[in-house]
Amino acid sequence: MSDTYDEDYEDGEETPGLTDAPARKALGQHFLFDPSILKRAANAAGSPKGKTVIEVGPGPGGLTRAILNEDPALLIAVETDPRFSEALLGWPEAKSGKMQVIAKDARKVHWEKVLEEAGAETPAMIIANLPYNVGTPLLIDWLKAGDWRGNMALMFQKEVAERICAKPDTSAYGRLAVLAQAVTKPYIAFTLPPGAFRPPPKVDSAVAVLEPLPPGQRFEHLALLEQIAGAAFGQRRKMLRAALKPFAKKRGMKAEAWLEDCGIDPTARAETLTQAQFRKLAESLA
Repeated sequence: MSDTYDEDYEDGEETPGLTDAPARKALGQHFLFDPSILKRAANAAGSPKGKTVIEVGPGPGGLTRAILNEDPALLIAVETDPRFSEALLGWPEAKSGKMQVIAKDARKVHWEKVLEEAGAETPAMIIANLPYNVGTPLLIDWLKAGDWRGNMALMFQKEVAERICAKPDTSAYGRLAVLAQAVTKPYIAFTLPPGAFRPPPKVDSAVAVLEPLPPGQRFEHLALLEQIAGAAFGQRRKMLRAALKPFAKKRGMKAEAWLEDCGIDPTARAETLTQAQFRKLAESLA
């Protein structure tokens, strides 16, 4: 069960050695400084001790320090803001090789290549306070990743975290839930109010943990599942036979017949379909 921190963060002890550089709105930056919260975030998906860890958007390094305090085998920190990437390069762990700093947009990183070149052991954990403007596309890329990707503990806007973990017949249920739950078991570890961050965002945040499903339970055709879920939820107020009509037509099929062949009521709506039913639709085309 998740819980919420609601104490006064402004008076909390800050992690030493942080830069005073302000957050940049264009990069979706909101920084955490409370050591107790950072420690919990670092361990939300399990202990990083002795493991390879990827962190995206370390910023001034609060979460970075919390992860390093847990003694990972290697921390790969990816930061697009040169103010912070240059500062991180000066840390003792960067000089010793325990931390590798990549000054690059995380959306352009070839993760498998980076891990291979670093000689890193996999699967790698991913722990990040994700910039709000890139969190969802990064997650989708990681969901499609191979066996190199292990447990993830990712901080999102609370609304996004709820969409990842949503169940059928709920307002938050949609494409993101279908994709995430096809290959992982997601849950919300804890939530945070705006006051936990500097500058405070306008919404609550949450740490979502995504644990990879056992190999035999992971759905293989994730790209196809994404297309079907995207089409179905793109017009979520319509019955499936209407919402999926353009998708089916491109493939020379009739949506109603396709749905019936898969044992799905053509008059149903996307939010009522289970993970198994979405998988059935994708498997029929794979």
